[in-house]
Amino acid sequence: MDRPAKFPWFSPILPGATLRDRLLACLGSLIGIGLTGFVCALSFGPDPFLPLIVAPIGASAVLLFAVPTSPLAQPWPIIGGNTISALVGVTVAHFVPYPLLATGAAVALAIIVMSFTRSLHPPGGAAALTAVIGGSAVTNAGFFFPFVPIALNSVLLVLLGIVFHRLTRRSYPHVAAPAAVNEHKTKDRPAPLRVGLQSTDIDAALAKMGESYDIDRGDLDRLLREVEGQILSRMHSMIEAREIMSRDLVTVDRNAQSAEARRLLLDHDIRMLPVLGSDGKLAGTIGLRELASGAERITDSISPAVTARPDAPITDLIPLLSNGRTHAVIITEGEGRIAGIVTQTDLLVAVSRALLAKDLGDTARWKPLTSDWPAAASA
Repeated sequence: MDRPAKFPWFSPILPGATLRDRLLACLGSLIGIGLTGFVCALSFGPDPFLPLIVAPIGASAVLLFAVPTSPLAQPWPIIGGNTISALVGVTVAHFVPYPLLATGAAVALAIIVMSFTRSLHPPGGAAALTAVIGGSAVTNAGFFFPFVPIALNSVLLVLLGIVFHRLTRRSYPHVAAPAAVNEHKTKDRPAPLRVGLQSTDIDAALAKMGESYDIDRGDLDRLLREVEGQILSRMHSMIEAREIMSRDLVTVDRNAQSAEARRLLLDHDIRMLPVLGSDGKLAGTIGLRELASGAERITDSISPAVTARPDAPITDLIPLLSNGRTHAVIITEGEGRIAGIVTQTDLLVAVSRALLAKDLGDTARWKPLTSDWPAAASA
C-alpha cells in the first residue's frame, strides 16, 4: 500500500522530491542569484551597455538548486554549457545577417557543440539565443559577452551553489556511487553483480524505450539495484536478524595478545572475532588478515565492525555479507552491547530455508534453527 503524502497538496513532478527540497531550492536561488548580481555589480559597476546578470542564469539556478543530482546541473555543464553556447551565438550573429535564421542556427549549433563537449545544459540554448537577439548591448560587447557576464555569472553561481549545498548537507557536485569492484583482485565480477540486474539489461531497456533520461548512468544502476533490494525485503521481511543470529559468541579483549586471538580463531575454526573494550562493549573486529601485521597486541590491528540491529530484516544483511570483504555482521543493541552475530553461513541457510518454505506454501510457519547453530561452527 502506498504511503499517504505528508503534504497531499504538494505533488512534485520529479520522483523523490520533497517539500523541504523545494523550499531549499527557493532559498538557494534567492541567495545564488542575489549574490551573483551583487558581486558582478561590484566587479564592473553599473554599465548601461552591459547587463550585470543574464536571463539564462535564472534557468541555471533552477537546475543547480532544485535538481543538483542532474547531470545537466553539474559545474562543467553550467559554466561550459553557458559560455560555449554564448560563443556559438555570438559567432552565428557575426556571420549570419538574417535574424530569424540566426536564432535557429545558434540554438541548434549550441546543442551539438555542448553535446560534443559533454556540457549539455538547457539554459545554454537561452544563452545562445540571447547572444543573437540581446540587442545593442550584447552586439557591442561582441566576443566579450560570453565571458562577461555569461562566464562570470556562471562561475559565481556554481561557487555559491557548492557552498550552499555543503551548508545544507547535500552532495554537490554530485558523484555517482562507484561500481562494485572485486575485492579479491581476480577477473571475476563482484558477487552482487553476477546475478539479478545486469548492466546489459539497463542498456537493452534504454535502447528499447528509445528515450533520454535526466539521470546519471551510475545513479540509474544504483536505483534499480535498490529497487531489487526493496522487493526482496518485502518478500522476506518476516525474518529478522535476531531469529538467525548466534548468541554463544567467541570474543577477545582489545588488550589481548595477538597469539591469543590467533589461537581462538584456529581453535574455533572461525574467520573473525568481535573485540570487546574494557566496558564490555563492541570495539571492533579482528581476523587472521589483521593479525598478519605481526603486532604483539591486537590493539593496533582492530578493524571497524559491520553492525546491524536485532530487528533488521535479513535482506538488509545480504549487501553487507556479499561484498567480498565482510564475513560476519555483529548484531548490537543499546549502546554497543553485542547481542549476537550473523555469518555468511547463517544467512545462506536462512535464505535457502525461506525459499524452500515459500515453495511449499509454508512461509508463514518458517522457523529458524538458531539454537542448533553455535557461533564457533557457523562463523
